[in-house]
Amino acid sequence: MTCPFHQSAELNPAVLPLDWLLGTWESDEPGEGSFPSIAPFRYNETLHFSHVGQPVINFMFNAFHAESKKPLHRECGFIRLQPGTNRVAFIIAQNSGLVEIEEGELTGHQITLQSQAMARTSFAKEPHVREISRFFQLRPDGRLEQTVSMATENHPLTQHLHITYRRAS
Repeated sequence: MTCPFHQSAELNPAVLPLDWLLGTWESDEPGEGSFPSIAPFRYNETLHFSHVGQPVINFMFNAFHAESKKPLHRECGFIRLQPGTNRVAFIIAQNSGLVEIEEGELTGHQITLQSQAMARTSFAKEPHVREISRFFQLRPDGRLEQTVSMATENHPLTQHLHITYRRAS
């Protein structure tokens, strides 16, 4: 599945405050992942943010193990802004069988999100994820940084992922 880029479409004014995300981002160094129930790991990731002129940003995230290059986590979905506010929502489908809605605030070039709703396939791997928080920021050096924390049935909210990206397009 790919998210095509329609650069000829005019960016909908409703998502203009998110224009700094648009394009393709690639990890400049492997990101670091850890959680109490798994061994630490390093990963590479590519992010695609695009639009087709609607009042949403489309996205797709693809992560690969840094050493083996095997595919890991994939997410795709949409980003919406509540009109007239700095309220932002990510609607996300993950290859793990988890679907979630994260909501939060856009402040300049920073997005802070917290899971609001989650659903999963009946056969999703246990222990089930119960909560996710996510933070994006465009740093002064032009790199994009993402930190993801999660909680499961067995562990409280704990930092899970941290990575920085450089703009590829």
